[in-house]
Amino acid sequence: MTLGPLMLDLDGLTLSKGEIGLIKNPHVGGIIFFARNFESREQITALVQSIRDIRSELLICVDQEGGRVQRFRDGFTRIPPMQLLGQRLSEGAVGAESLLQNAGWLMASELLACGIDFSFAPVLDVDHSQCEVIADRSFSDNPELATLAADIFIKGMHEAGMAATGKHFPGHGGVLADSHLETPFDDRSMEEIQCRDLVPFRKLATSLDAVMPAHIVFPNIDENAVGFSPFWLQQVLRTELQFNGVIFSDDLSMKGADVAGSYADKTRCALHAGCDMVLVCNHREGALEVLDYLSSADVVPSSRLASMAGKAKVNWDNLVNSDRWLSTHAELNALLN
Repeated sequence: MTLGPLMLDLDGLTLSKGEIGLIKNPHVGGIIFFARNFESREQITALVQSIRDIRSELLICVDQEGGRVQRFRDGFTRIPPMQLLGQRLSEGAVGAESLLQNAGWLMASELLACGIDFSFAPVLDVDHSQCEVIADRSFSDNPELATLAADIFIKGMHEAGMAATGKHFPGHGGVLADSHLETPFDDRSMEEIQCRDLVPFRKLATSLDAVMPAHIVFPNIDENAVGFSPFWLQQVLRTELQFNGVIFSDDLSMKGADVAGSYADKTRCALHAGCDMVLVCNHREGALEVLDYLSSADVVPSSRLASMAGKAKVNWDNLVNSDRWLSTHAELNALLN
């Protein structure tokens, strides 16, 4: 069954009557959770099941990167910032590679055990402290090291049965501005981007299952923000990098996306540029506007989206009693304490 091109969010810990109607809309293809949707592992598992009972095929996801971007905390393993794991790798610490892979496996396994298909991870931005909104979410400010670390982490995710999403194409690490609050402009040349920010995306193009573009304008390269740009998504990502996976827009309610106009305009531009699915979060009126637009637009659902579904069923009790989980959980905790 094909999935609609809209991913939206929910208000609370259980489904409201209005949200049940939204989930039944064929143009909705996915649900993303936030911290407000989480109270406990048992509650989030029950919420997932209530969604599956209505439409079992919907993609259900969350941002569970680690560090400050980890929506589920109580009852879940605390995942360190990726920069911390990247530093261990750069220092040649004993067991750094295995811990990176095990961290990817553990993060993915815990979500899969709750019925969640995927986390929007890993961050492939090349940064250390230049961009406040990225910073320690990045593995490294060295593109080669960031690529190596991300590759190992992705292997762990894949081993668990979870698809990996690289973000934020072609790189958010070179700007100061936060695209949640404004549209960042990056004046660098294509040559500069290719030598630095694009390295992880180019080298991992065949390992990634999905990519999320940034709401950034590179005025010396293309006039459109990346997520609304056929140049970036079709020419660079699809043709030059030969990426064949899913393209998710970043959240269209972010201020960085406002350059494209209304929610209907943003959706039209994102889908025309090459996105397979658009995200509208924390703005129900915007999501309803998108559904209105999709009801009259001639949009062909993407067959790629089904590839993001979780590829393994994981039993929580078996997971947390396994030697691998116990040792990885202990190592990650020790790294944070």
